[in-house]
Amino acid sequence: MNRDTVYSDDPLAVARRWVEAGARRLHIVDLNGATDGRPVNHEIIHTIAEHCPDVPIQVGGGIRDEDTIQRYLDAGVSYVILGTKAVTAPHFVSDMCLEFPGHIIVGLDVRDGKVAIDGWSKLSRHDAVDLALHFQSDGVEAIVFTDIGRDGMMSGLNMDATVAFARALTIPVIASGGVTNLDDIRALCAVAHEGIEGAITGRAIYEGSLDFAVAQALADELCDGKTG
Repeated sequence: MNRDTVYSDDPLAVARRWVEAGARRLHIVDLNGATDGRPVNHEIIHTIAEHCPDVPIQVGGGIRDEDTIQRYLDAGVSYVILGTKAVTAPHFVSDMCLEFPGHIIVGLDVRDGKVAIDGWSKLSRHDAVDLALHFQSDGVEAIVFTDIGRDGMMSGLNMDATVAFARALTIPVIASGGVTNLDDIRALCAVAHEGIEGAITGRAIYEGSLDFAVAQALADELCDGKTG
């Protein structure tokens, strides 16, 4: 958080840019919400959902109660990502899967096999795979697996850790943290059959090391459209 970079002061314009470029899904994180433990940028996220109705949107950051989830879904968001609350109160995931079936994703921010919480500021003792198996039994739609040692560092994915994690589950895994260039896309497509449904990329497409449209076309070619 102390090394953030601002790429635009118009999130709606940015969202439209990626939709026009062919994005299959928008991944939005309320970074202030993640550290504050409550939604902070919900109004602009609601606006993005209103103006981009044809693309599924998944939102994370500061989602700690049922009312927040309901408001996001009512605004047109397709999936909510539970992070810190999922780790600190696992029963909450089970309850929300029952209340909002088909809309709950859990995001696990992982370093050396352990899960971090509170905007990465604290490292828990929880094993990532053990937690993921628990959430899988609760009925979550997918797990976002982020290697926080790689995220935003432009150093490439931790493929070994990502594949090992995906192999332990039967629900889809979305890879995150370090997707930097087309070589990463090729590597992901080579292991998509292990249960890796898609990949999240941020800094790389803003700084130009990854051309999003080219990357999506490559994924379509190599993965028959199974990776987003």
